[in-house]
Amino acid sequence: MQIVDSQVHIWAEDTPERPWAPNMEGRAHLPEPLTAEKLAGMMDEAGVDAAILVPPSLEGDRNDLALAAAQKYPDRFAVMGRIDLARPRSLASWRDEPGMLGLRLTFHRADTRGQLTDGAADWLWREAQQHGIPVMVHAPDDLPRIAAIADRHPDLAIIVDHMGFARETMDANAPAGVARVAALARCPNVSVKVSALPCFSSEPYPFRNLNEPLRQVIDAFGPRRCFWGTDLSRMLAHCTYREGVTHFTEELDFLSADDLDWIMGRALCQRLGWRR
Repeated sequence: MQIVDSQVHIWAEDTPERPWAPNMEGRAHLPEPLTAEKLAGMMDEAGVDAAILVPPSLEGDRNDLALAAAQKYPDRFAVMGRIDLARPRSLASWRDEPGMLGLRLTFHRADTRGQLTDGAADWLWREAQQHGIPVMVHAPDDLPRIAAIADRHPDLAIIVDHMGFARETMDANAPAGVARVAALARCPNVSVKVSALPCFSSEPYPFRNLNEPLRQVIDAFGPRRCFWGTDLSRMLAHCTYREGVTHFTEELDFLSADDLDWIMGRALCQRLGWRR
């Protein structure tokens, strides 16, 4: 079974040449930069074979650091890149850059939430569908709109981040979060990252209060449309990287060996077209 993390951020030091975005919430998930080399060592210790690098918002819409890591370690890293929605462009060559698999869009902050409703992103859905580019989306406050986009663009692969949960979807709020995201399961072109689960529980490992919400999401989408992941730099406040793996591989008795094979990496690589 290959284990592929569906979301990890790496980032560089905050410098005048490469400044972090001002007033960014938390600025970074860890107090120091996370390099590709450090991440690879952490993956080795945790038993993680590969990871999708998602450039963090704090560095703006730049993908160079993640792409350099993917090109240096092509069997370990690939990239879902960021893009400036204010600058419509053809995406015909988006995946020509070695290591680039698709796009990741975020609509969960005050400065980006409106882009989902004001037409700023409309051009991108068309372009991504036309050129076969999968899109990861974090829009926990507007999942019905994501469903409508999926309906209008049935050949566009959409992947919902973190089970559609928001930061406040904790503990007893998880069932409501499940209901919101499960409503998208009717769209065959929508998949879900069952990622960052420890961040939504106040209980210690193995976070048993989230077992039933997680089971319901996997039942709704099926294991071939569910992708394990950590959002590592945020998850480490709740458990170790290895525990992020064993939470699924050792603690969830409702998952079969075949389910795990798909959820832990096979399904993600298939959906993104990553031939490792």
